[in-house]
Amino acid sequence: MFVDDHVEIERRFLVDGREEKPWREGSEVLLIEQHYNVGEHLEMRADSLWFDDKKFAVLTQSEIEFLAKNIAWTTRLRKRNEAYVLTYKSRISNDTAIELEWAVEEEHALALLASGPFPLIEKTRYVLTGSDGMVWEVDEFEGGLAGLILAEVELPSSQTEVVLPPWAGQEITGLASWSNHALAETLAL
Repeated sequence: MFVDDHVEIERRFLVDGREEKPWREGSEVLLIEQHYNVGEHLEMRADSLWFDDKKFAVLTQSEIEFLAKNIAWTTRLRKRNEAYVLTYKSRISNDTAIELEWAVEEEHALALLASGPFPLIEKTRYVLTGSDGMVWEVDEFEGGLAGLILAEVELPSSQTEVVLPPWAGQEITGLASWSNHALAETLAL
């Protein structure tokens, strides 16, 4: 059984942004860069993840156990506004993943990124609450993905009912080709 703190359940949707963009009104706005495959440059030593001689993250016992299970991990280093977060993520089912996250000091993050290049996506995220109280994240992509808009809603369980906003289009939950990692890899080609 998985530890609830490390489980993420979400549904994802395409969004048609050619008309009005109501998710922009009154939302929290985050500027995001996500660099993928960074885990290939990290080494696990005892209870920590390291890059060269820089300690990236101290691991809890449950995180060590998850990483030791040899699950296929997607790794990313996210810059959200001015903060950096290292993430290891592994899909369990179409809507559920294990997600391990650690805050990273800026100097360590920049040293790792200098060893790249890494597949990258850039986006502006709008965080808002839906009519049913569920929190939505709407991502407007930049660069080579400019014009693409995706939305996701995180849920307490796979059975949770959610009221879809009128701008939520085709559901893409579980479609690997629409993951942020797959989009970044496509841009890197």
